[in-house]
Amino acid sequence: MDSQTSQSSQASQSPHQPHTFQVDLRGLVDLLSHHLYSSPKVYLRELLQNAVDAVTARRAEEPDAPALVRLHAADGGLRVEDSGVGLSESDVHALLATIGRSSKRAEGLQAARSDFLGQFGIGLLACFVVAERIRVVSRSARAPEAPPVEWTAHDDGSYTVRTLPRTERPEPGTTVYLTPRAGAAEWLSPERVLTLAREFGALLPYDVRVGGERITDLPAPWDRPYPSPATRRVALARHCHELFGFTPLDSIGLDVPLAGVRGVAYVLPSAVSPAQRATHRVHLKGMLLTERAEQLLPDWAFFVRCVLDTDSLRPTASRESLYEDETLAAVRDALGERIRSWLTGLAAGDPERLAAFLAVHHLGVKSLARHDADMLRTMLPWLPFETTDGQLSLEEFAQRHPVVHFTRTVEEYRQVAPIASAQGVGVVNGGYTYDSELVEALPRVRPGTVVAELDADTVTAHLDVVDPAGELALSGFLAAARAKLDPLGCDVVLRAFHPLSVPALHLDDRAARHEQARADAEERADDLWAGILGSLRGGAPRARLVLNHLNPLVRRISSIKDPELIGTATESLYGQALLMAQRPLRPADSALLNRAFIGLLEWATHGESDR
Repeated sequence: MDSQTSQSSQASQSPHQPHTFQVDLRGLVDLLSHHLYSSPKVYLRELLQNAVDAVTARRAEEPDAPALVRLHAADGGLRVEDSGVGLSESDVHALLATIGRSSKRAEGLQAARSDFLGQFGIGLLACFVVAERIRVVSRSARAPEAPPVEWTAHDDGSYTVRTLPRTERPEPGTTVYLTPRAGAAEWLSPERVLTLAREFGALLPYDVRVGGERITDLPAPWDRPYPSPATRRVALARHCHELFGFTPLDSIGLDVPLAGVRGVAYVLPSAVSPAQRATHRVHLKGMLLTERAEQLLPDWAFFVRCVLDTDSLRPTASRESLYEDETLAAVRDALGERIRSWLTGLAAGDPERLAAFLAVHHLGVKSLARHDADMLRTMLPWLPFETTDGQLSLEEFAQRHPVVHFTRTVEEYRQVAPIASAQGVGVVNGGYTYDSELVEALPRVRPGTVVAELDADTVTAHLDVVDPAGELALSGFLAAARAKLDPLGCDVVLRAFHPLSVPALHLDDRAARHEQARADAEERADDLWAGILGSLRGGAPRARLVLNHLNPLVRRISSIKDPELIGTATESLYGQALLMAQRPLRPADSALLNRAFIGLLEWATHGESDR
């Protein structure tokens, strides 16, 4: 068959023949370095991981086999030796030369795969992020009669394999040699290698050394025996400062054997926002997986930073974060339960430490107590709330008042707090984060407690009514005052209340504010929207200005006969009441204050000029 016939035959058959992907190794390395891995430093983690997994595999078959990993950075390169299971020539062709193939999938190892750090078969490929050439010399412990084999790969995708004399590798195991690529030599320097090895491998279970210096530090600080709880607390505080840079308020043991987790949570010494995502250090079978695990703890536990070692959680392909699955959800619940138990333990046996903690992190506990009746019941005597009786717990406040009144906003509380306190009405400021939800949950954990939201009608009902004859005598003044404030959506009411120093009280509620907002929008809207908004007008309650008949200034103003001056004085009282309540001013309110101020100045100066 001539060449043309052969080519024609191949062409006719090619659509039915399977094809193999061609991999651009340089492009793949660029993808790894820019998208999969956060930093080139992960190359050392991959080398340590392969070495530790090789030792684990050998020890599964030879429990007394040596467990050694040695790193040597010299002459610009890096050499990593291990006493692991090693590779034969067939292993090299099947594993090292096939991207995505993992020795952990090899026959005989699948059942024990959970003992290994690596799960994704990327292996030495990550080393090309910093190396232009990788040389591997290995001898198999499973085939001791086989000669050592050398595999040499370049970042252009080419590789060679050859066997070596036994003297090149007398004992089973593997040695990896890295030659740096241009611009990456710093990653292979002795100082950087030592730093990275300590960072990633401090908790590895084998003897790992860099240039003769041991980098493992076992047992972990949370697993070490201590002579007393106080000594343990001091030692863990020192560990936290070295690791995270702060001295914790306390440390919480995270020993959860059923979840395959051991570690410690450190309580932050200063308050943080509940919206801030906490980051934690996670080791997988001793190897540092990530310093930025965000989903490890429940959202309410934002007041701790933790470090732990696990053998149950699943890493992502980059091995730099955790895979969100049922196992992680179960571990998150278990760790949350440990932190919850620590809090209840403090409440039962160490109130001073609990008080110190709540002074900083009461928001975290309130967040937890919203959804946990047992936690709310436990923390009732300790959680602080702003009330008209001062800073009190809900338990103490409920003991003092038959009805626990609360407001939903800080502004509402500021309006009524001085008046309610003078009238003997107890009010809790529910305007802070989680507080109104906790007050409403109070009857569930304290049966018989009556909780009611405080509104303008309730406050007004607690104020003394003025004698009908006296109010009738002031009907002209009240009519003029009401006419002045009617365009602002505010009524005028006369009552007698304490303290005497308060001339007027501005009261509204959410319904009144919604109605006012609707009216303001209607004024600014075009004809179509004005009609729609007007159709929504209902019998919603209006804000009210409550004048204090006991106040000397109000008594003098009520005796004024000039309607224009009554209007100016009423506007002044209205503006002063808004300012006292610390309410945000609308443009119309600001204009009213300016108008009233100028009107009073004109009246004062006009009266002076007439004298």
